[in-house]
Amino acid sequence: MSDTSPAATPASHDAPQSPGFDAMTRDIADVPAVEVITTVAVHLMSAAAVNLGLAEEGEAHKDLDEARKLIQALAGLMDASATEISSFHAAPLRDGLKSLQLAFREASLVPDEPGQGPGEKYTGPVFG
Repeated sequence: MSDTSPAATPASHDAPQSPGFDAMTRDIADVPAVEVITTVAVHLMSAAAVNLGLAEEGEAHKDLDEARKLIQALAGLMDASATEISSFHAAPLRDGLKSLQLAFREASLVPDEPGQGPGEKYTGPVFG
């Protein structure tokens, strides 16, 4: 009678094979730059929204200092990549950035002066 319990199975059979460095490099090389840029922008937007308290159970995750940093990074990315991605991709990202900037202004107890809010050095003053 043989032991077929999970403890008797060699670990190499339990773990799925992860792709090697060459396979991962080849995969990322196939992704168009515009897709990488927009994906990063969406991640920055999502993280900023959570830190602004706009997610479910928002107040528990609210951190305006973190939100400021993320919005600033998003604005910098949008400014730097404006000529690299089409307006088809850039327009909704710019709208999202403006919404985050307005939400930040609304959430701040002491709002920044116009032009001094997160990302406004790249976008100019944001008004509602």
